[in-house]
Amino acid sequence: MQQYLLTILILLPVVGALALVAHGFVSYARETHYRWIALLFSAATFALSLLLLTGGDAASPAMRFEQNVPWIGAINANYHVGVDGISLWLVLLTTLLVPISILSSWHAIEKRPLAYFASLLLLESAMIGVFVSLDLLIFYLFFEASLVPMFFLIGVWGGERRIYAAGKFFIYTAIGSLLMLVGIIALYYHFGTFDYTAMLAALRDGTAPAFAGSKEFWLFLAFAFAFSVKVPLFPFHTWLPDAHTEAPTAGSVILAGVLLKMGTYGLLRFNFALFPNASRYFAPVMIALAIVGIIYGALVAMVQPDVKRLVAYSSVSHMGFVVLGLFSFTEQGMQGALYQMLNHGVSTGALFLLVGMIYERRHTRMIADFGGLSQPMPWFATLFVIASLSSVGLPLLNGFVGEFLIMLGMWTSTALTGAWPRVVTMLAGTGVIWAAVYMLWMLQRVLFGRVTNEKNARLTDLSWREIGLLAPLLALMLYMGAYPSPFLNRSRESVEVVRSRVATPESGGSYTAENK
Repeated sequence: MQQYLLTILILLPVVGALALVAHGFVSYARETHYRWIALLFSAATFALSLLLLTGGDAASPAMRFEQNVPWIGAINANYHVGVDGISLWLVLLTTLLVPISILSSWHAIEKRPLAYFASLLLLESAMIGVFVSLDLLIFYLFFEASLVPMFFLIGVWGGERRIYAAGKFFIYTAIGSLLMLVGIIALYYHFGTFDYTAMLAALRDGTAPAFAGSKEFWLFLAFAFAFSVKVPLFPFHTWLPDAHTEAPTAGSVILAGVLLKMGTYGLLRFNFALFPNASRYFAPVMIALAIVGIIYGALVAMVQPDVKRLVAYSSVSHMGFVVLGLFSFTEQGMQGALYQMLNHGVSTGALFLLVGMIYERRHTRMIADFGGLSQPMPWFATLFVIASLSSVGLPLLNGFVGEFLIMLGMWTSTALTGAWPRVVTMLAGTGVIWAAVYMLWMLQRVLFGRVTNEKNARLTDLSWREIGLLAPLLALMLYMGAYPSPFLNRSRESVEVVRSRVATPESGGSYTAENK
């Protein structure tokens, strides 16, 4: 079974979606059945994904649970999947957040529930496929496939401006993906294969021809543009606040928790490994954009009147930290970036769940409409404060570990010269300060003080179902903040393999600033 485990994880949600459709044709079908079927298949997928923690040397950088079979022989395309320390935790994050998202939609979705839950399951399949694909053509197909269910989740079950937000999301991400497809085709003609591991082996042992002239320059840009839009990195971020604001709660959780990580995962997996010299050449630009995103996202979040939009802009700021850590090219920075991907999915996912819970009760997200919620909703207030402090980066919570490692790595980075690494680190540190300002100010206005609106005084506190679906995320915030070693140990060797390629300008390839 181990050989086919990743294929089972990809196909099981698809089987669940087909089961939903089949159930829709039976005479005794009920709307409540759809949510139970979706929960059953997503929970089974999560349970099976835990098997990824077993088998082989956990700390080894080698791909595990690998399956490589011919697919389209005429173009040498294979169905090649595998998981290592980089992709392992992202797959587990995906399989954890989907059943939580389904539970969050238990009473919120009344329109077309069959299509809604089927879309969530199909989206899960595509996201898992992205993180385990080792053939670039397969990777691209899964990367694009994830757009379609999310487009419908926003466009059908979103807010008042859902059509605009869904269209903007699709256009931005699809255009970026098309440029990546051009890059994939160019790589195929250079290497004669779509297989990522074969390309990497050819670069390492020198059997592949060197990238001529400015070829590595343009290939890096083709991939980096697609991934930067997905992150989203400033200035490609404008689709994200609209998509988050209009998406249903489950859509926002999946978008923040998983879809954004496809961009930073792509930079780490493909740009750094295949184009190490171009990665170093563009590092100052990417670091500058990351710093702008950190500060800009925080400052714009501070003035948002809509609490969901505030959390959306905080994602721009936090994902800037991830990009900064990646382009530090240090072990601490890159490990911190990967850890922060997980932290952001856990913390921001919880924040969007909490915002969705209060929206179901009050049908408003305006901060001015709240105040004093800690009195009628003490459990909600307690969990909201914990999730917010996790997002801020309070010590002993998960956000602190990732951001501290990123800034520690950036301080000693060789990606910039002179005093610039320390200047950049201090500028990034202001993002932590701004995050405390906008999150604590939001908490003060929403939770504390007198109850100024009578509608708020009659609100019911969180149900056991709502507390239960938040509990795993809150437990992870505490565990990952107090004891990060199990996560970092499993990813260290895999990250080091990539870092060793990109750490020096001579590694793999012939691109330099001169031949650009």
